[in-house]
Formats: sequence, C-alpha cells, structure tokens
Amino acid sequence: MIHRQPHSPQEPLPPCDEHAMLQVMSLRALLYCERLFYLEQVEGIYVANDHVYAGRRVHEEKLPLDDETPERRSVKVSSQHWGLYGKVDAVRRRDGQWVVYEHKKGRCRRGENNQPEPWPGDRIQAIAYAVLLEEELGQPVPQARIRYHADNVTAFVTIDEAAREDLRQAILRARRLQASCQRPPVTENERLCPGCALNVVCLPEEERLQKQATPQKPKLFPADRQRETLHVVSRQASIGRSGESLLIRTEENKTRVPIQQVDSVLIHGYAQISTQALHLCAAHQIPVFWLTAGGKFIAGSTHSPGRVQQRIRQYQALQNSDIQLRLSRQLVRAKIESQLRYVLRATRGEETRRQRVIEHIERMRECLAKTTKAHSIDSLRGLEGMAAKAYFASLPQLINSRVPESLFPNGRNKRPPKDRFNCLLGFGYALLQSLVLRSILAVGLEPAFGFYHRPRSSAPPLVLDIMELFRTTIWDIALLGSINRGQWDPDADFQVAASHVWLSDSGRKKAIALFEQRLQESYRHPYTDRSLSYARIVELEVRLLEKEWTGCPNVFAQMRIR
Repeated sequence: MIHRQPHSPQEPLPPCDEHAMLQVMSLRALLYCERLFYLEQVEGIYVANDHVYAGRRVHEEKLPLDDETPERRSVKVSSQHWGLYGKVDAVRRRDGQWVVYEHKKGRCRRGENNQPEPWPGDRIQAIAYAVLLEEELGQPVPQARIRYHADNVTAFVTIDEAAREDLRQAILRARRLQASCQRPPVTENERLCPGCALNVVCLPEEERLQKQATPQKPKLFPADRQRETLHVVSRQASIGRSGESLLIRTEENKTRVPIQQVDSVLIHGYAQISTQALHLCAAHQIPVFWLTAGGKFIAGSTHSPGRVQQRIRQYQALQNSDIQLRLSRQLVRAKIESQLRYVLRATRGEETRRQRVIEHIERMRECLAKTTKAHSIDSLRGLEGMAAKAYFASLPQLINSRVPESLFPNGRNKRPPKDRFNCLLGFGYALLQSLVLRSILAVGLEPAFGFYHRPRSSAPPLVLDIMELFRTTIWDIALLGSINRGQWDPDADFQVAASHVWLSDSGRKKAIALFEQRLQESYRHPYTDRSLSYARIVELEVRLLEKEWTGCPNVFAQMRIR
C-alpha cells in the first residue's frame, strides 16, 4: 500500500532532471517494500536471484497475446513531467484505442468471487506505463492489462483520475525516500522477504531477532558462498578473456574458469591480467586484487556504485565518540576472549602444557575483565596489546615437540618476518585482509572509516578493525593445526635470507589451500544460531556492524570460539 502523507491532492510533482529520473519498475518495488526500493534506487544495490532470472526469461520468450492484433513490443517511454522512464512489454490497438500489456511470471491476486486482480505494485507499474505512453503518443490510453502466466489469466487496470492520483502519490513517496539518508524499516510482512532478491543485503530476520518474543533462526542468509576465489600464483601466468570465462595461461597449461564461478580474483606476485578480463570482472562486479609474492596487499579494483547514503550514515555514526567506544569494547572483548578460549582449549587435559602457559592465561583473563571498565579507546588498545603479548608468548607451547625447531616462533615479528612461523602468520593475515576488504566493499561501506584503529597508510582502518574478529578463528587455529600435522617442509616451502623469510611457490600454494579450506568450514554463529561457513560469517559480521547505526545496536562482534 502507498503510505500517504497529508498534502493537497494537487501537490505538484517535484522538478526532476534527467539524472534523477526513476525507472517505472522501481515503483513496483516501492509498493512491494519501501526498504527494497531504497536499497535498489537510492543505494544502487542490485542482486539477481532465481525469481529475477525467471522473470527475465518470460520477457525474452516473446510470449503471444490473446489474438493476432498488430502490436509493438518493448516500447521505450519517458516523461520529464512525471520524472519516469521505462520499457513497456507490449502496446496494442484494441477497438481503436491503445492498450498497455505487461507480462508477469507469477500468480495474480484474487478478489471477490475469485476474480483475477493485479498486485498493488503491478498495478502502479501498469498505470505508469499507460500514462507515459499517453504522453508519448498524444492519444488516450484508457486501459492496461497484466498477463499472469502462472495462472494463465489477465487482470485489467482502468486508467482514470483515481489511477493517476495513485501514481502521483507513489512518485511523491519515492522522491521523499530519495531525499533521505535513512533506510526505511524492515517490512512488517515477513512473507515478502523469502522471494526478495535483496534479503541477503537487508538481513530482515537478523534485525527481527531483537524484537521477537520467541526468536527463530534466520534462514534467508546463505550458509555458504556460491562462488570461489580465484588465486593466481604462478609468476609467468597471464589472465585473459574467452567469451564469458577467464582464461589463465601458465607455462604448463591453460585453464578456463567461467565467470559465474568466481567471486574475486587475487593476483600474487607479477602475473598479468588483460584489459578485456578486467572489463569482464567489472561487468560482473567481481573485484580484482594485487598482492606481493609475500602476501602484502598492493591495490584492488572493484565495480561499485557510489553508495553515498550508506557512507554518509557510516561517517556520521563513527564520528560519534560514544559509538566508537561501544564498538571498540565489543571488538576487543571478542578478540581477547577468542584468544583465551583457544589457549584453554588447546591445553585442555594436558596439565604439564597448561602449567607452562598459566601465567599467560591469567594475564589474558585480567585484560578481558578490565575491558568493561575501559573509558577510552587508548585504554582498550593497551589492554589488547598486553593480551596479545601473552597470547603469542603461549603459542610455542601449543606446538608438538615432534615439529622441527625451525617452525617454532621466535616471538612476534613482521615486516619482514624473521622466522618461518611468522612468515606463515603474516601471509595468512594478508589473505584475511583481502577477504575482509572484499566483504566491506561488497556490503558498500567505506574501508577508510573505522572506529578502533588509527588511520595509517598500510591498510584501511575498518579492514583492520574487522580483521581482529577473525585472526584467531580463521587463521591461527588452522595454521597451528597444520604445523602439528606436519604439513610444512622447512626447506622446500620457504626461502630463507639473512634478514627475512619468505614462502616459496610451493609454500604459497599450501598456505592458500589451507586458507580457502578454512573458509569452507562451518561454525555456528552465536547471534543467528545458525551454522555458516567462515567466508559467509565475515560478510555477516560486516552487515551486522552496519546495523549498529541503522536501528539495531549490540549485534556486532558476538563471534566467539567455543
């Protein structure tokens, strides 16, 4: 239903330039769900799901109409007065007058005596096309018809003054939403959400968790990612385009990867990528990132609309010192608690090993207890630093005595790493950094606007903030497990120099495989109480962070290891 605002029925439509004109189909989204309209038309977020693809096929199949009357298909129409543009499915002459036809793949609404009726969004869309066509032709268009193919019935829409006024109200409401920086609330009609293409962006179920007396597990957010990351490691590799696929050439072979299977491309070292391949990635909104052979992030390229409203909200929220401190407390508590729980879990049942780290465990416990009383971000940074020092001091005790001594850490060192363990640790953190950056960009936030880390040149602050949640859970645990299983060759997997240690080609491939395998593993997220892959959990946490300043606080950084 249209949310009417008190106004004169003759309230003029606001002036509209060509850059602010609305697509007619956006009005259908408006009457379906105002948040859907806002996400698509204001923030520029589009996701095609099975329902969207099925609807496209209906229009591509050139379905026949009722009889052999001549018609015009896919008629483009626009109006500066109404501020609308779009493409009519079909226009036909009936009894000497023009009639607009729209095709819908689904079922119609049923009225009295089970008569077919259009859904509100379909009706306003048909009215808009009829009014625009009328202006285009300079002739009256008294009727529109909507063909529902699932029922094989036609619903009729009369184009009268009441219909024109409904159209006017819809446009006025759309303009008000366009002028706002605040997302509309989640729809109260939960039945609309499963079929919505943007439910993975909106997260309506996660937002309703705080308001429901008996919360139910969210089901709409995918448990695993549908695509995979393409890592290009070979130094002589080149990435080109072949149709709708990426073609990776190395000295040994050629590999063709359909673009629909890729969620991002990571180029390690000096492999080449063609302009045509970059265009293909951009067209499918697939980011491309460049890393050094040692894993340091260099640059990234991604296709993303401005997302101006999202970033205005983010900037305004993260300028608030109270919000900064609250989020920082949640973040630091989550990080220290994960580190503490891992050390406790790794030494459970081994009294000798537990006694060797008991001092470090007590120090982490002490820091964790003090986080709730910290009154500044600087205090939290100090507590995090002391806890991290105790955590890394305990890691050598978590490595089996059978492991070669050269794989044990010699303290925590980086840039450049001076031992094999820190080389592996830093490389995994670089992969994690690129994953977090991709997730932030996919959500539409600005990586440079953080709340905990100070701005610096090496990495965007928000990326460093989110990384703190996952250093232990995604990489540290996986890395120590692989070391204890004897998966690393101290000679073949590393290149050792006087002042630093790098991974060899074989070492990089092992590290990437270990990282990607970890992302596919599932874990029950404590807020949603659902098992999700770690790759999806990273994106979920970024989306929950955005909800901290869009009306759903205290949902971020609940991720913990058991």
